[in-house]
Amino acid sequence: MAGAVSRRVKRKPQEIEQVVGNEEPEEDVRGVKDGRRREEEHGEVGRGKGAAGWLAMLITLLFGMWVLFRYQMEVLPFPVSERGAGVRGFSEERAYRHVEALSSLGPHPLRSLALQKAVQYVYDQAVEIQETANYEVEVEVDRFQTAPGRIGMKGGLFKGRSLVYSGLEYVVVRLHPKYDDDALENAILVSSHVDTVNTAEGAGDCSSCVGVMLELARALSHWAHGFKHSVIFLFNTGEEEGLIGAHSFMTQHPWRESIRAAIDLEAMGVGGKSFLFQGGPDSWLVETFAKVAKWPATMMLAQDIFHSGLVKSATDFQIFREVAGLSGLDFAYMENAAVYHTKNDKLSLLRPGSLQHSGDNMLPFLREVATLPELASRNMSSSPGFSNMDVVYWDVLGWYMLTYSQGFAKLLHYSVIFQLGILQVNAIVLSGFSSLVAACLALLAIYLTWCFAIGFTLFVAMIVPAIGSSAVPFLASPWLVIPLYCVPAAIGALIGHHFGHMLLVGYLWHVDEEQQKQKKTQSISDQITSLRGVVQHAPATVLCEAERWLYKAGIMQWVLVLGLTTWAKAGAAYLPLAWVVGPTVAYGLLEIRLSPRQALRPLRHLTFWLGVLAPTVLTALPAFHFPRILINMLVNFDRNPGGLPEWTGSVMLACVCAIFTTLMLVYLLPYVHRSGGLPYILGLLGAVLLFALAAVALSVFPAFTGDIGRGINVVHVIDTDGQEGGGRSFLSLASVTMGNLKEEAKHMGDADLVCGRNSTLDFATYTVKYGCQKPVPLDEGLWLRRPSLVVIKDEEGPPRVTTVRLEAGMARRWFLAISSNKVERLQLEAVTDSTSETEKFLVPTTDISGVDGWHIIQYNGPSIPSIYGYDGINGPSIFLLTLHWSKNATDAPALLKLRTDVPITTPQAEKMLEDVPEWCLSFGKSTSPYPLAYLATLPVDFDKESAT
Repeated sequence: MAGAVSRRVKRKPQEIEQVVGNEEPEEDVRGVKDGRRREEEHGEVGRGKGAAGWLAMLITLLFGMWVLFRYQMEVLPFPVSERGAGVRGFSEERAYRHVEALSSLGPHPLRSLALQKAVQYVYDQAVEIQETANYEVEVEVDRFQTAPGRIGMKGGLFKGRSLVYSGLEYVVVRLHPKYDDDALENAILVSSHVDTVNTAEGAGDCSSCVGVMLELARALSHWAHGFKHSVIFLFNTGEEEGLIGAHSFMTQHPWRESIRAAIDLEAMGVGGKSFLFQGGPDSWLVETFAKVAKWPATMMLAQDIFHSGLVKSATDFQIFREVAGLSGLDFAYMENAAVYHTKNDKLSLLRPGSLQHSGDNMLPFLREVATLPELASRNMSSSPGFSNMDVVYWDVLGWYMLTYSQGFAKLLHYSVIFQLGILQVNAIVLSGFSSLVAACLALLAIYLTWCFAIGFTLFVAMIVPAIGSSAVPFLASPWLVIPLYCVPAAIGALIGHHFGHMLLVGYLWHVDEEQQKQKKTQSISDQITSLRGVVQHAPATVLCEAERWLYKAGIMQWVLVLGLTTWAKAGAAYLPLAWVVGPTVAYGLLEIRLSPRQALRPLRHLTFWLGVLAPTVLTALPAFHFPRILINMLVNFDRNPGGLPEWTGSVMLACVCAIFTTLMLVYLLPYVHRSGGLPYILGLLGAVLLFALAAVALSVFPAFTGDIGRGINVVHVIDTDGQEGGGRSFLSLASVTMGNLKEEAKHMGDADLVCGRNSTLDFATYTVKYGCQKPVPLDEGLWLRRPSLVVIKDEEGPPRVTTVRLEAGMARRWFLAISSNKVERLQLEAVTDSTSETEKFLVPTTDISGVDGWHIIQYNGPSIPSIYGYDGINGPSIFLLTLHWSKNATDAPALLKLRTDVPITTPQAEKMLEDVPEWCLSFGKSTSPYPLAYLATLPVDFDKESAT
């Protein structure tokens, strides 16, 4: 990496006299010689041919990375038939039958009859496994019903929230040797969820996981006689309502005390590879998986992003870590993420080999863990939270997986940074002040590259939503982000790098002239009237040296990235390490001059290809997959519809594309200046960008399709706070995908549907700031079943204590927003015949915190009346809420905001769902309303005599 400004060998006095005597006054002989030397040494060719050569290098790099990406994503193991697997192997054929059976039930959210059928199916399959197991294996099946419980975690998605639940039902299976009671003392847990959101059949999320677990349990029932520990399979419910199923198991089930480690199987899409994207903090589990996994697939970058809080989501793994303090592994299917939580999460998208991939990895892993004494001897539990996730893991093309600790990574990375820093400083000290200036100018070129790349890309990103019919025109055609955002990033990078290159060449030529000590009447600034002239007339040695400085500046850039990621404890810091070590080694092998007398030559193409070989192998997957995941996330990114500017998604994606593009091109940019073909390259890239913008403006490629659509919520809202004591009934249409609903409203052709920002709609857990509303007649039967908030006691204190009677009506799922500006403590009590304190006091007297001034209580009770097609024992519908007012209360728009959700699709809502375009897909999540929602509020200055 070290280098210095070139110094030419001094001539003897007689040689100088000879040269001076032969000077031609009318012609710069040195310039002619330099021109010839440039042709011979610098390989100058026609501009068009030079531009084609550089573009060929660029296309080859991109195509190679794309091939590597497709290989890592598309290549799956062949599905194994039932006969081929035998009784002890994993068969996708058997697992697929389970997925098919569960997804055929349609959406099966919590409290639904379909979920009861799904749980019954899992139970029946577990009993069958019990009956067909090896005679030396004990298979225990427990159909567990939970008592009331509460999630009171303070961090992440649970900040400012209390999740209260009751009456959950799920299946737990435990396998262990029949004649070894010691095996019951320690267990490894494998968990996934049976329930789905109310908008999806859940073939991917997460019937595919349940199918894999059932097949794993069946296979292990013929292996477990040799185990030293037990294996527990948890088929929980309630994950889609805020991870309440896993929480109830870890706080209530009697088998929880024996668990030493937890494995969570999840899905953020449908099918593909099952990626390990969270692991630790104990390294033994990750190391064991790396040793035995047949098809290792990891996503270390996803763990870094997940733990940073940028992704507003969580899995059961958070419960296992924060509540139980367990080490574990978290796996997820990530393909087809655009259909996440919509009706398109269906079986047809599950590619053959997806289930086999997960099973082939998990079966040997569970067999290994269950037979090794380390599960009991090692301290597999640790302090709750994610701050101590100390394991770094990554795989090479799915062939081999490496693991090591964060401590080792920190030592290695800082060692590399220190050694390269010492080499560079030493070279600058030996070469003098001119080398320091050259290094600074080379770094300035990198800075200009970033400024122009990000600036121009952001400019384009602001234009895209304005000229297109959608704020996210690339959603159904993800490849559009390349011409829309990667191309302008490349254009900006080329322009910025070119300016920096001209400054560097000008300085190096000045140094070269000073070193020659040639007496001229004109300075360089007099001879060259523009920076472009500097590059055209500079000696070949200067241009070669500029190339080398820019290449080394690229290494310095990656050293900076390596330092920042290591400081941030990012597990994916191995990626910048590869981009530092690979090019540095290539430069050292092929470009280092062993003597000042050795002639400078242009950078070899082999230096580039050898340097980026290993980095591209490691980076291809995240470089393509991460932007694609971000694109898919934009389907449901606007959680407060209309709350984000329409350009938000475009700008976010543009920044990611600009960062990846600039980072990937830094070692290729030095080669672009040698032929003078930059105008041709910029012209071609500019044409590509213009064609892409024209395609967006003309809607050549639809933003949404029936397969990949925009997420919407259609809700029949009954607002109990209507005028003159009556209610207000209307339909609400809102989209969690950024952009207006003009095209959708036009397609529906309903004159009564009014869209805009005039009527903000508060759903307690989120606010619709832009949407469409349509008034509909208020049904008397629905009005009679409305919820209410009634103040039954108000003691002035101090402290002031208010008791509110909450009647949920026919809902067993409700959300209550409590003003944390007014209230500092609360207690929630269920009005029930039970004498159990646990069942009565759902939330004991507790201090609360809020987010944006509100603390949210989310309640999920047991099954509800048969009028909804549900069955089972009804939970409480009347609650007493005791509020302790804050001594330092501040202003608040209301004291309480209540939303109750009822899983009924009224005729009016059903009609609207039929009228919306096919590209509109209902989206569900833990805080989304059901098709029928009631709203009620209690003002701060309430009247004790009246009820809301």
